[in-house]
Amino acid sequence: MSTWLWVLFFVVVFGGGGIGERARRALRTRHKRRLELTEAKARAERARVDAGRPPEPVCGCGHHLATHDTGGRCHELVRTAVAWDADEKPERYEARDCPCRRYVGPEPLHLTFAQELTDLDQRPRE
Repeated sequence: MSTWLWVLFFVVVFGGGGIGERARRALRTRHKRRLELTEAKARAERARVDAGRPPEPVCGCGHHLATHDTGGRCHELVRTAVAWDADEKPERYEARDCPCRRYVGPEPLHLTFAQELTDLDQRPRE
């Protein structure tokens, strides 16, 4: 019995710390991989949801189609620098009309309803 105690003593003194450190390292690695997997699943879900959404009608100036009139002129106000310091950094700003003169964003498609031509649920008459 005393031989086993000496063996256990040497394992704990010389090898026990390494076993605990290896276990902690393995748990940290597993945790990092689980976080990466969770983030990848969330990115895939966001991409799937974004793929089904129609494009936003945003012009090259960054404003929505709703701020442009039928001719395409933008009616949004933008912050424009009007005074600069010695280092040519803007010092003062003013609100001015957006310089965009024509809407160049994606054209929204009109929604239409088309009834199905065939009814696949009914069986053909005999």
